Amino acid sequence: MRSPNNNKMYTRSERVTSLIQSELSQIILREVEFPPGVLVTIASMDLDKKMERAIIGVSVIPSEKADIVSKMLTNRTGYLQMLLLKKINIKPMPQLVFKIDKGYEHAANIEKLLIDG
Repeated sequence: MRSPNNNKMYTRSERVTSLIQSELSQIILREVEFPPGVLVTIASMDLDKKMERAIIGVSVIPSEKADIVSKMLTNRTGYLQMLLLKKINIKPMPQLVFKIDKGYEHAANIEKLLIDG
């Protein structure tokens, strides 16, 4: 499959990664109620070569709530995976593993240092 903007061919793994990330973002938005004032986004996703496991990098603002968010997502992994399977029907569905991604927080800290510095 070619991208409309360039001639790059996308592998099945890249298409599956993009599809899972997009659909899972919508499912989490609808199905998981985070504490008030907490913003959660999927920042990254790594799919292993055999497409058996998807590591979902989650960005949490404020970062002090990352542990709570991590526990909430981990406790709902099976349910989220079932909803994702119903939505996109990939066989076999990769096992979802959530981890906190601190990339945005790190970038914000560097930006603040540069501005203050």
